[in-house]
Amino acid sequence: MILMSPPCQPFTRIGLQGDVTDPRTNSFLYILDILPRLQKLPKYILLENVKGFEVSSTRDLLIQTIENCGFQYQEFLLSPTSLGIPNSRLRYFLIAKLQPEPFPFQAPGQVLMEFPKTESEHPPKYAVNAEKKTEEKKIEPNISFDSSTQCSGKEAILFKLETAGEIDRKQQQDSDLSVRMLKDFLEDDIDKNSFFLPPKSLLRYALLLDIVKPTSRRSTCFTKGYGRYIEGTGSVLQTTEDVQIENIYKSLTGLSQEEKIMRLSMLQLRFFTPKEIANLLGFPPEFGFPEMTTVKQRYRLLGNSLNVHVVAKLIKILCD
Repeated sequence: MILMSPPCQPFTRIGLQGDVTDPRTNSFLYILDILPRLQKLPKYILLENVKGFEVSSTRDLLIQTIENCGFQYQEFLLSPTSLGIPNSRLRYFLIAKLQPEPFPFQAPGQVLMEFPKTESEHPPKYAVNAEKKTEEKKIEPNISFDSSTQCSGKEAILFKLETAGEIDRKQQQDSDLSVRMLKDFLEDDIDKNSFFLPPKSLLRYALLLDIVKPTSRRSTCFTKGYGRYIEGTGSVLQTTEDVQIENIYKSLTGLSQEEKIMRLSMLQLRFFTPKEIANLLGFPPEFGFPEMTTVKQRYRLLGNSLNVHVVAKLIKILCD
């Protein structure tokens, strides 16, 4: 079996989507070059990458190569939420098996958005065409403490930087009983003071924070910059559940910086601990880091990790 997770930067906006021209893709292209020339091909292949890989030229070359080698394959875009885990970490996966018969659930040209239920079932109806290379529109946030702010051509910002549609989406996620609550993944005894957001970060990034509670059934993807950077690196936890977020944010207009910090501090926002993120990623309870690793290093390692449960289920499907 070959397990692969090639560098993802060539397929992200941050990495400028260099695709096959990005030098970081060279090692993977080398594997694709030698694969057909191996005297004995691997029986199984499992590959992981970011969303965006499925519309890349590198993906097209991968598919062409494994088809020529006689592999049957299926592509997926999967998140841990499909297994009841309250963390969004959407990733591209490909499973391939050296066999003449297709998988029972195989859907040629389709990227499945959920796990196949049983071998006898038809392909899931929720799928995207791998040939449709549409580009998502990037929405620039309109930063303002004024809850009446209107954006031309966009929904009105209610509070924070969230529209009614975004708030509704989060409420639907928190109402999904098939997903566990975050409190099931939290540590009982920690030094909260070590993980509270500093006042400067509260003031500067207040409108950009994705705030969840222990009773929430969602959290955003944790990246390697978590704990060091704020924007887009992962959710933060509100530890005073009786305080209403909306009331705090709507009361910020016209306050001084010091008063805003005092109001925001009432939420007692903290970072998730490395252990809690490891729990969400499916690492076993006995998992731990060497004592000499710093908290920053642990966040970086976890940000580059995979969800254990998602990969385990795909390997089981592949080997059955």
